Amino acid sequence: MIASPLRVLVVGGGGREHALAWACGRSPLVEEVLCAPGNGGSAEVARNVPVEATDASGLVRLAQEERIGLVVLGPDQAIAAGVGDALVESGIPCFGPSRAAGELETSKSFAKELLLRLAIPTAPFVVFRDPALALEHLGSREGPVVVKADGLALGKGAFVCSGPEEAQAVVRRLMVDGELGEAGRAVLVEEVLSGEEVSCFAVCDGTRAVMLPPARDYKRALDQDQGENTGGMGGFTPPSGVDPQVLNRRVQQEIVEPVLLEMARLGRPYRGCLYVGCMVQAGVISVLEFNARFGDPEAEVLLPTLSDLVPCLWEAARGELRSPQPTQMERAAVGVVAVREPYPQAVVPGGGIEGVERAEALGCRVFHMGTRKGKGGGPEVAGGRVLICVATGRDLAAARHQAYSGISLIHFQGMRYRTDIAL
Repeated sequence: MIASPLRVLVVGGGGREHALAWACGRSPLVEEVLCAPGNGGSAEVARNVPVEATDASGLVRLAQEERIGLVVLGPDQAIAAGVGDALVESGIPCFGPSRAAGELETSKSFAKELLLRLAIPTAPFVVFRDPALALEHLGSREGPVVVKADGLALGKGAFVCSGPEEAQAVVRRLMVDGELGEAGRAVLVEEVLSGEEVSCFAVCDGTRAVMLPPARDYKRALDQDQGENTGGMGGFTPPSGVDPQVLNRRVQQEIVEPVLLEMARLGRPYRGCLYVGCMVQAGVISVLEFNARFGDPEAEVLLPTLSDLVPCLWEAARGELRSPQPTQMERAAVGVVAVREPYPQAVVPGGGIEGVERAEALGCRVFHMGTRKGKGGGPEVAGGRVLICVATGRDLAAARHQAYSGISLIHFQGMRYRTDIAL
């Protein structure tokens, strides 16, 4: 039984964390939401506290001083920094995995080897820690190939290459030039899978899981999936081309439950949101990747469609997941991300943002990704991905129309967004 009123701390400062703070604040079980460090938008739905998401000791202190009953970890950096470990060791319920369990995301090679042991379908791969060997291997291949950084890369570590020359150029950027730092010192070279790409989400308590509705996101910067990889340019739910209920049931039985059992056997019980990137083709569900957290921008699209998620998060954090899947109140949602040029090549902060109130008056929900409070009190640009405009509706067409109507009312210097989300 939840000891309400509950005080919740959301860790992170992006759009996912703004959405999580907003969702938690809507729960009748919650007295107050804090966000550390938060952003210009989360300050409207939570109390921002200037503690960095990777400051484990600072977050423990904050949770103790503020009598926090539940901490929700947002970004992968917090998991890799051991924030979940520090909170649990201090007796503070944390929805988010330990550093060891988080290796499902922080080490692509660990995750792929686990999938092989469990005979869960995934793309054939080879791991390289020596750039010369990686370049030699690619020189012997033909056709498209995927190159992935083994470590954390803020959603920018996967490169679908049209052929070996392009793949060799990526390897040089990652392994020789150090474009992604330590994340790219080892790389995976994978076969390219085709089919319907879907993002699935499981709320896990270490042994049990509750599935949330699946979604689809867009990684490429430009329309028609052109341009460089980004942290995500938009998303929608439900994904087309699959039956969401059948997909969720199969993903839970064929992937999530075996992975939870194996992680527990390894002494790394997984508590938190397990994101399963899937490719569905000819009845086979292959795992593209795991994330040890809610997706971004999928969380911003998914959360506005759901009823109260707090009971599931609280129970999972305590290893006592009993609640059923939250009710889906809206059938569809579409989110469109606005970025500032020349993202993703560079981030240029500064300058005010206009029209957010007009978009929200239209019925949209605007989650801030890279914003801060300006000198005049209004929001200003602080990151490359600036905000996401989300709309819900009876179907994808209605939600899409409203989301694009909303984002057309928002303006900042250098603003750009894709025009084909959920098309």
